[in-house]
Amino acid sequence: MKTCKKKKKRKERAKSNQTNNRKEPSDMNVTLKHWKEAASLILTAGRTGTAHAVLNHNPAANWEKPSRQTWLPKSAFDYEVLLLQRSSKSGFMPNTYVFPGGLVEDSDFSSEWLDVFKLHEPKPAFGLHSVKQNPSTRPPLFLTDRTEFGSPIPGEVAFRICAIRETFEESGILLVVPNSCDVNSSQHVTEAVVHDQKELAKWRLKVQSNPAHFINLCTELGCMPNIWALHEWGNWLTPILSEKVNQRRYDTAFFICSLEDKPYTVEDQKEVVLCKWLAPPEAIELSKARKLRLGPPQFYEISRMCNFPSLRELHKFSFYRALEGCECWLGVILITANGHIACLPGDELYPENPDWAGAKKPSIPITDKKREDLRKKNSKLHRIEYRDDLFSIYVNIEPKYKHVYPILMDSEDTLDYNSRL
Repeated sequence: MKTCKKKKKRKERAKSNQTNNRKEPSDMNVTLKHWKEAASLILTAGRTGTAHAVLNHNPAANWEKPSRQTWLPKSAFDYEVLLLQRSSKSGFMPNTYVFPGGLVEDSDFSSEWLDVFKLHEPKPAFGLHSVKQNPSTRPPLFLTDRTEFGSPIPGEVAFRICAIRETFEESGILLVVPNSCDVNSSQHVTEAVVHDQKELAKWRLKVQSNPAHFINLCTELGCMPNIWALHEWGNWLTPILSEKVNQRRYDTAFFICSLEDKPYTVEDQKEVVLCKWLAPPEAIELSKARKLRLGPPQFYEISRMCNFPSLRELHKFSFYRALEGCECWLGVILITANGHIACLPGDELYPENPDWAGAKKPSIPITDKKREDLRKKNSKLHRIEYRDDLFSIYVNIEPKYKHVYPILMDSEDTLDYNSRL
């Protein structure tokens, strides 16, 4: 995430906007005093061309959540997920493997995108399917009316643009479609663009130096960000991790996208030092073996993906489930006698009124009780327990919006997988 160069970039964009004589938003959500908006992409790809059965289902068709799975080895999975190792010099989550993504930029909400999407702009949300979720429970990230901040680009569109742009910047993967492409053919298992690598490398450097160049890339190549292939998956808020004031905290939209085959990737050697494609259980096993460091959201979401050994089934689930919406999750940290607990909504220890705005003085409660003692005492569990970067998930509540439970490890000290319900 590009926080250290943010002021410099904003000056460059302001100068560019004045030159273009276009009215642009100065800051996408000025009400967010303590949060930085961001987008992340869970990018999956078939291992050996196993996902060529493109889905053309009616979005209104019936679908069901998968029956609960037992742990399956990586050999049972016909796809892998992209993980990027952040640089040791990163100010946020150094050395950690994360999904592609980063901060939303003003250019992601630029009115110039209206020209790029001109065939689809008259449609609500540029042709994205409407979410059924009641507005009263919709995460503010998606619910906020961006016209109040000077942008005609809906949040659902801009956050997808951000995720696609950041994926291109960090891994070199460009998820676009021709500007004459039909929406219905763009929203299923797809492909990354195949283009001259030297030309894409030049564009990548331009976009890294100024995100507004992503608009120019699409204009000159006659393409659009494939926003229809990105399906809403979740929304995570960075918890209070210390009692320091002015901590880096992010309000991040998570999307998921499925590719037929693994595309060419290349690290930028700035923010990202290594790209890895791993089957979901492989990533969890490496994390448990301390060979790969994951963040809590990545660990949780990859554990969810372990329900789906088939890319086709994962895509079908993510496509239909996205229409239900998602829940905004703010983990609340509790320090115990033998580790930490990140309580998630629905857990018995979760506060009635968490500090969603991040306006209160940062504080982390401490108890002299052990994690396992608290677990036995509480009947409703939805928590991530961790110690020295080893995570365990405990959940026995029903997930909202037709989502799935994670497939869980039985013990921190073994690789035997079992349900914690």
